[in-house]
Amino acid sequence: MAEDAPRQAAGVGGRLVLVAGATSASGEAATRALVNAGARVVAVGRDEERLASVTRLGARAAVCDLTDEHAVRALAAQLAATGDRVDGVLHLVGGWRGGGGVAGQTDDDYRFLEKSLTAWRHLSRAFWDDLVDSASARVAVVSSTAVVRPLAGGANYAAVKAATEAWTRALAHGFTKTARDAGEPLRAAAVVFRVKTLAGREADLASAFVHLWDAAPDAVNDTVVTLAD
Repeated sequence: MAEDAPRQAAGVGGRLVLVAGATSASGEAATRALVNAGARVVAVGRDEERLASVTRLGARAAVCDLTDEHAVRALAAQLAATGDRVDGVLHLVGGWRGGGGVAGQTDDDYRFLEKSLTAWRHLSRAFWDDLVDSASARVAVVSSTAVVRPLAGGANYAAVKAATEAWTRALAHGFTKTARDAGEPLRAAAVVFRVKTLAGREADLASAFVHLWDAAPDAVNDTVVTLAD
């Protein structure tokens, strides 16, 4: 294969993509867009009944507590046992707690919000080998414009989102370093999507994620994309 072949726009068709937090409105929109584009989707969530809505869209459901490292490792092993290798991950696990100014930023709220980062760390480590071995891998997280201008009442939230962005950019560096050390072209990319709110922007996020496969990896790796209002 020519050295620059993997850099060509590959498209998401036929790729196996894991949507984490698939039972949310944005998860359903992403699943629908991915399936319509020809991707194979594994929809991950904790509630089997709620996952039924995305399985009707054509996804395969996987019940998993993503904050449990052993459970995530087991999910990766389960997929590997069937010969499936993951080509993409969209991380949508999150939530909001805030208010009360700086003094009102409780540890309980922080620990609740931190679960999203914990889940992302578990996912990216468990599927790392799949992603770097993929012919065309893309991973993305949803962050917030609060990272740019954090407010006192959302300090916990902004701090966790900033840490999530840092972890994602570290993945981007890891993709680049792994390819460089192997003397191979870059085939994977990690992207941060920033939004003020996802409400009403679910379809925009889904489309933007799907189209990451239409761009060369070095054009989108380690980028921050703001979905403006």
